[in-house]
Order: sequence, then C-alpha cells, then structure tokens
Amino acid sequence: MNQSMHSPVNLHSPQKNPKMPALVHQRSMHASLRQFEPRLSRSIAFFSIVPALVLSVMGCQPDESPLKGENETLHKQADKQESVIVSLQEGNKVMQQQIDLLSKELREAKQQVERVMGERATLTTQLDEQESKTRKLAVDAQRVAEKAAQLNNAVRVDEKGAASEDVPAPLAAVVKALEDALSKNGYGIRAGIKTEQKAVYVTDRKVSEPTSLEVPGFRNQYVVYLQALAPARTRLSVKAEFERMAQGNRVLSAGAEEAAEIERRL
Repeated sequence: MNQSMHSPVNLHSPQKNPKMPALVHQRSMHASLRQFEPRLSRSIAFFSIVPALVLSVMGCQPDESPLKGENETLHKQADKQESVIVSLQEGNKVMQQQIDLLSKELREAKQQVERVMGERATLTTQLDEQESKTRKLAVDAQRVAEKAAQLNNAVRVDEKGAASEDVPAPLAAVVKALEDALSKNGYGIRAGIKTEQKAVYVTDRKVSEPTSLEVPGFRNQYVVYLQALAPARTRLSVKAEFERMAQGNRVLSAGAEEAAEIERRL
C-alpha cells in the first residue's frame, strides 16, 4: 500500500485492474479535505463569533444624551471662564495704566520736592548770610547809637543871649526848613552836627559892603542850635554875631537890640 502511494500512477498504461483509479481518486480527495479542514473550522468559528460580537456591542452602546449635556455645560463654563479672563485682562490693563500714571505723578512730585529742597537749601544759606549781616549791622547800629549818645551829650551850645523859640514840628522838619532858609538868604554852612535829638549849624560869615557913606554895610555869622523836646516839638535857638561895616572896612559896633532883631528874623 505504501508503494502504491509513493509510486506514480500511469493513467495511460493499460489498466489490468479497473477498480484502482476510483480508489486512488477517493484517497486523493480525502487527503485534500484533511488539508483544508483546520482552515474551514477556523472560518466557521470566526463567522459564528462575529454576529455575536456585533449583537453584544450594539446591546452595550451607552446613551450619549448625558454626555452631550455635560459637554454643553463644560462649554458654557469654559465660555464663562474665558469671559472672566478677558475681564481680568482688561482690568489689569486699566490698573497698569493707573499705576503708570501714579508713577509719573510720583516722579514729578519727587522732582518738585527735590527742587523745593534745593530752593530751601539756597534760601537757608541766604538767610544765614542775612542773619550774619543783620547781626553785624545790629552791632554797628549799637556802636553808632552809643557814639551818637556820647556826641549828643558832648554837643553843648551856650544859649545865653540867643533868641529861642519852640516850634511845633519834629526835629527833621525844622532842620529841613532851616537849611532852606539859610541857603535862600545866602548863608553857606561851614560846620554842622546832627544827632537823633540835637543839631548844630555854624554858617559862613556873610559880608555886605557899604554902598555909601550914609549906608553902611555889615558882616554876620549864625550859630543855630536845635533840640528835640518831643516827637512833634523842637526848640530853635539862633545866635548872631552881627557887626556894622563902614567904608574902608571899618567895623562899627552894633547894638544888642539890632543883633536880637537879626536873630528873630531867621
């Protein structure tokens, strides 16, 4: 039997046994069927399982409506969050602008403070200098006042024989009027001393030549003494050294009444 399976069969040779070809053909078919049997079994098993799996998947498919609702809720929340983020960004932008503005104002205020501090330092320096000058001037003024007091006490005029009158005016006004009167009448001031309370003037000697034998000339010199009695009251004393002059520069004595009249005129 093994030989018949492995030896080739000559189908064209004369057939001594008519049953051999049918037997060989049947055995060949059985062998072919045995080769395809595992594949066929697997195919049948696969096609029998697929419908069951399809039915199982279709039966287990979840309901999508809750997921859709949740997705919509999540989308709304995301939109809200995005709106909040945009609002915060806008708010941050406004806050940054305010911060920039405040920073600018702060810088300007700082510069102004620095400028004021610089001006203050300069003014402080100037004030110190002014205080130093003021102290020096105060010392000088005190020294001058002391000297004026000494001079005031030292100024003494013999009023004996002088014409005196109390004028209802302050010392400065009387001094001004006296200077104007002397200048108007041609008397220059040879010497003068003025303090807060007193003033003394000595005029030049004025000479008037005689015009004829009958009309003599004269020469005269004034000594004027002023003393403040009150803020609006001044004593004026005038003493005249009056002499008559004849031709040839001869000096003639003048009477007391005539000298007193000259003093009263001034």
